[in-house]
Amino acid sequence: QVQLVESGGGLVQAGGSLRLSCAASGRDFSSYAMGWFRQAPGKVRVFVGVMWSGGNTYYTESIKGRFTISRDNGKNTMYLQMNSLKPDDTAVYYCAARSRGGWSRIEYDYDYWGQGTRVTVSS
Repeated sequence: QVQLVESGGGLVQAGGSLRLSCAASGRDFSSYAMGWFRQAPGKVRVFVGVMWSGGNTYYTESIKGRFTISRDNGKNTMYLQMNSLKPDDTAVYYCAARSRGGWSRIEYDYDYWGQGTRVTVSS
């Protein structure tokens, strides 16, 4: 069983930065693909980015060049560095873990989820 806890959300002005953290329990963290998703008010949850074995990453187009995923396997923690934030980035951000190998952009392919952390970007 894996438990995920996000932190680092808050209110920031457009153009600002935030770093989200996702702390994971469990012994196999380093072998899991770890993804970030977000859900804007009134919208469905969507894929943001993922990191899998070897430090490989994939990002959705709208955040490329602005967001960066990293992880510290020694601390069982994944990060989402968000720069040049826009009001459209306002959402609840969730981290997720996939234990079945490979990686995915589809939320149903992830086995464990955090509770989410809210990010609000003011204009």
